[in-house]
Amino acid sequence: MHRYRWRPEGAGTPPLTHVRYWKPIQTGIEQDDDTAEVARLGSCAADDTFERGVRLAHPVSPHLAARLSDTVIDLDATVDLIAEIPRSTRWVVEGAGGVLVPINDVHVMAHVMLRLGMPVVVVARSSLGTINHTLLTIEALRARSIEIAGIVMIGDPNRENRAAIESYGRVDVLGEMPRFDPLTPEAVGNWAMSNLDPEGLLLEHLC
Repeated sequence: MHRYRWRPEGAGTPPLTHVRYWKPIQTGIEQDDDTAEVARLGSCAADDTFERGVRLAHPVSPHLAARLSDTVIDLDATVDLIAEIPRSTRWVVEGAGGVLVPINDVHVMAHVMLRLGMPVVVVARSSLGTINHTLLTIEALRARSIEIAGIVMIGDPNRENRAAIESYGRVDVLGEMPRFDPLTPEAVGNWAMSNLDPEGLLLEHLC
């Protein structure tokens, strides 16, 4: 996890902004721990990740994983977990599933995004089917007035799919990440330094 410096217009020495990773809802925790994986790949310090959140055993949709665990995910209680963190902290928050994945009987992941009030980076595959899937996601976000910071595509580069998403979605593709084998901190870091958001479009969202 990197620490970014940002300079508001007209400011002198820029303050150090601490960026932390948070996964509010994790299902299948016995098989997958995204927070631990991010800490490994980002060579994170202890305070670069936030450990608290909903942690459920079954690797299924959050609403079903909660039901199978005889519990209900409380949207307010989940979001409030970071309420006492210093406001100077900037967050990278990972969702669970897509924008419309249900977390309980009345809320979907988009409600978490709305409550957090943060711009969204959509992660999309690069292969066949991504145009429809990604444009539907963009439409669902905009219908809820959720700001889209950009798209990151995963897989073999596909120039036509990228162009279609940027044109029809009126959105920027921030990078095209290959699948790494092996998946190492060095591989991810080297790619990010040279290929992720080369125009610095994400920095404005950390201010």
